[in-house]
Amino acid sequence: MSLSRIGKLPVVIPAGVTITVDSGDVVVKGPKGELTQFITPAVEVKVEDGHVTVHPKDESKTARAQHGLMRALINNMVIGVTKGYEKRLEVNGVGFRVSSSNNELEMALGFSHPVKYKAPEGITVTNEKMTIIVSGINKQQVGQVAAEIRALKKPEPYKGKGIKYADEQILRKAGKTGK
Repeated sequence: MSLSRIGKLPVVIPAGVTITVDSGDVVVKGPKGELTQFITPAVEVKVEDGHVTVHPKDESKTARAQHGLMRALINNMVIGVTKGYEKRLEVNGVGFRVSSSNNELEMALGFSHPVKYKAPEGITVTNEKMTIIVSGINKQQVGQVAAEIRALKKPEPYKGKGIKYADEQILRKAGKTGK
């Protein structure tokens, strides 16, 4: 059986980042903050001369499955504490408005009431006109918050009104045509 192609690649530790492995946890500290991830028991994580390597402990199916995952998670943490992650959402629709203050969004989305969304700890939400920017150091959390905001008013297929990811294509449908 072959090893995971991604899992085999060592994660290079950039300058200003420290990675420590202790009692089943890997801790990544960088200029933007600190992230912790538990290590699955099926794999072994080693830090040696500027690299992090992940090795499966045995040839079991679980170990092989967790191998690439663990390496990808560590890599995402390294990118998170150095560059950070951000997702952009666009709000489209007549009369829709977005405003943000101290990490809370207030949106008029065509409901009878304004919609408020408070960002969780470690995530920053801001807006530039009708674009919402979700940023943070934890890739999973940034994606989750962006998905929650999008779910407040999903884009509809006729006029494309709603909240969509900046890189998302909305499949448009033709409306009814009267005779």
